[in-house]
Amino acid sequence: MRPFSALFVSLLAAGLLLRLWLLRRQVRAVRAHRGQVPEPFAAAVTAEQHARAADYTVAHARHGALRLIAGAAVLLWLTLGGGIAAIDAAAAQAGLDGLAQGVAVIAAVALVLLLTSLPLDLWATFGIEARFGFNRTTPSLFALDWLRSLAIGAVLLLPLAALLVWLPARAGAAWWIWAWAAWAGFSLLAGFAWPRLIAPLFNRFRELEDGELRAGVEALARRCGFEPRGVQVMDGSRRSSHGNAYFTGFGRSKRIVFFDTLLASLAPAEVLAVLAHELGHFRLRHVAWRIVRSLAAALAGFALLAWLAREPWFQPALGVPGGGPHTLLLLFALVAPTFLWPLGPLGAWLSRRNEYAADRYAARQADAAALSWVLVKLHRDNAATLTPDPVYTAFHATHPPVLARIGRLTPRHA
Repeated sequence: MRPFSALFVSLLAAGLLLRLWLLRRQVRAVRAHRGQVPEPFAAAVTAEQHARAADYTVAHARHGALRLIAGAAVLLWLTLGGGIAAIDAAAAQAGLDGLAQGVAVIAAVALVLLLTSLPLDLWATFGIEARFGFNRTTPSLFALDWLRSLAIGAVLLLPLAALLVWLPARAGAAWWIWAWAAWAGFSLLAGFAWPRLIAPLFNRFRELEDGELRAGVEALARRCGFEPRGVQVMDGSRRSSHGNAYFTGFGRSKRIVFFDTLLASLAPAEVLAVLAHELGHFRLRHVAWRIVRSLAAALAGFALLAWLAREPWFQPALGVPGGGPHTLLLLFALVAPTFLWPLGPLGAWLSRRNEYAADRYAARQADAAALSWVLVKLHRDNAATLTPDPVYTAFHATHPPVLARIGRLTPRHA
């Protein structure tokens, strides 16, 4: 085995084993506390609700473990198992070459990934979510969503893929800078287009009715320096009983969006507390810094890709001898997460830090007691565990445990 092949397999195995071990820790921690509601939540969460949350967490952990194993197996088949090489050869035998061959191979590999994940997606939706009473998606709606996602991906991503495959041969030594610029432009354009053009293909949106709640939402948004172009309600209940709220878009496309399930379960003061938290991310520039970090990471990635394009060992070491720009792009996109997983805890920590900061901001702009109660209510209603494993949390969790969040809110704003 080539040295780089051995390194790839070693890191893939180490990452897989670590994640499976963390899931096992999470399951043990949740099961160990299944029979007793933590004291701070005893008045708000029943023993039955707490046990249901534990079972829901365990079910998703098992699903996650199988997804990890299946993902590693598919990755090995596509790379060292010769999957990409075989797809590339089949495209050539079909008479395709150059750009047409590259786009066809990328599309075929993307379809393989989608199809191999489909059984697990079905299990999550019609198995786990349905068993715990959250799923409202019908089989026909699931199929329609899947086909719509496939069509949107083809319309939006295949032209970008074609450009990225075309640039190395046409743009000279600086092709990777042009490729990054194309990627950055596409990412920013998608942020503008999502609320206006793409999201309405999947959900129905209506303006929040005039009244006390809308007036409070608009006043809070303006107080936080956010001038919304719309305050909308989304039919989240069409697919799930989970609730959420978010803001989206840039410039004139900025929107505040509430799931109808969230509005149905929260009082106006609680809705404003949730919104204040989300606006905290905006006001503290968490979203902007996330975009900057993403673009900076992409720039570094394209620079590394340009270096690997000159190295004759890279593609053969991953099962694709004699590949072209399209196989280089595919291999890099597929194997990069295997080398980057050690950075996972840092990203999770940054996210948790931002959540604490958004909580503090929300406590100054809205009712801190309402925010604390909403955190408990959302965990209860969404069957989220109140007793996660601390090591699993440190590595994976993008949100701090609810007890820690409430503990930071209460002393300062009791």
